[in-house]
Amino acid sequence: MPIRRVTLYILSGAVLLLFSLSMFFVTVASADHTKQGQPTATPQPGGATTQTAPSAKTSDPNLSIANEVCLGCHGVPGETITLPSGETWDLYVTPEMYQDSVHGQMGYACVQCHTDVGEYPHPPFQAKDLRDVTLKMREVCARCHTRESELELDSVHAAARAEGVREAAVCSDCHTAHEVRRLTDPNTHKMLPDVRQWIPERCGLCHSQIYQEYAASVHGSALSEGNPDVPTCIDCHGVHNIEDPRTAYFRLRSPYICAKCHTDSTLMSKYGLTTDVLNTYVDDFHGTTAVLFEKLSPDAQVNTPVCYDCHGVHDISSTNDPATGLKIKANLLARCQACHPDATTNFPTAWMSHYVPSPQVYPLVYYVNLFYKFFIPFTLGGMALLVVLDVSRGLINRRGKRPTQMTEEPDETGQAMAETDASSAADAAGERSDRDEDQDAKTASDEVEEKNG
Repeated sequence: MPIRRVTLYILSGAVLLLFSLSMFFVTVASADHTKQGQPTATPQPGGATTQTAPSAKTSDPNLSIANEVCLGCHGVPGETITLPSGETWDLYVTPEMYQDSVHGQMGYACVQCHTDVGEYPHPPFQAKDLRDVTLKMREVCARCHTRESELELDSVHAAARAEGVREAAVCSDCHTAHEVRRLTDPNTHKMLPDVRQWIPERCGLCHSQIYQEYAASVHGSALSEGNPDVPTCIDCHGVHNIEDPRTAYFRLRSPYICAKCHTDSTLMSKYGLTTDVLNTYVDDFHGTTAVLFEKLSPDAQVNTPVCYDCHGVHDISSTNDPATGLKIKANLLARCQACHPDATTNFPTAWMSHYVPSPQVYPLVYYVNLFYKFFIPFTLGGMALLVVLDVSRGLINRRGKRPTQMTEEPDETGQAMAETDASSAADAAGERSDRDEDQDAKTASDEVEEKNG
């Protein structure tokens, strides 16, 4: 084999060896880089794992910085910013509280909300005061919770903000920013038991006086004792699309809000309450007026009473309460006199509450109604039967006369001929009678002459 050919083989083998070594190191380096760029798995209770964003920066800002990096600064107390208003913005986030929040449990990273903080120092956040910070952060929630955000934009809170009321609630005022709690069971999607007590407390942060009234009411006191059946704020006012309760439309529609619970037979049977509240209200003058206006002119101001005019709004008490309960005649009279100032002591006795008369409740009215239920149909039914029988008899008689008249009475021509014949006969009879009279007169005259002769 020539030396030149051997040298060529050796050089080719060296080149192949160098190429293989270079590819090996490139592959290892790429694997290390890829491993750093991928999120790491964090064990969770029950064996599940959540993905935590890595510390190495990538092209996606939502996965570029791990929570540990953020909490390295924001998890230490004392991190603050002084705003143009002079207020201090505390940037401290309790790591444990965030991990216990619904976002922390689901493994969401800080940068999935704070998308513009990929570099340090962070870009400046333009806010003139603490309230301005909260208002601007609303858009962060809206990126994921689109439906809830759209509903909230139709609420009384959004309308108030549009009018310049900066204190009107936004997402974090109710849900907080970093300690957002889980409200529903992830499997059944039903509200968790302790959430019902938490709801009035959150609303009470702004509506403190109303909260105090509710807490002392029959509903609020039962809720504080752990009763989950009673309504909370959102059961009457809604969740995100809270409407203005001061409008005429809300007022006229309010009986149906109360009826959601008070017509539930299963729920009311637990407390011995009647489910006829809506029907009895709609059947009387007050309810009929409210229903007509609600259907025909829902924005009209009407002074007809609705449920909360008698029972209260947030300070609803038990009907057996000696101080305010409407089962006490004096208390009921005072409520009636609010609209009927001339009402006397016996004025409330004309009202049978929301109960339908029965042998147990208002027995006299029940038995009078029962009497008329039979008496009126019997009387009217007898009169109707009499009319039917009389008309039927008349029709039968008329139908029976027609064949007889047809056989006994001649037609018009025959009748005319008969009348003519009868007239002729009468004339002939008259002529004969005259001739007979003349003949008798002549005979008598002859007899007289004979006697005289």
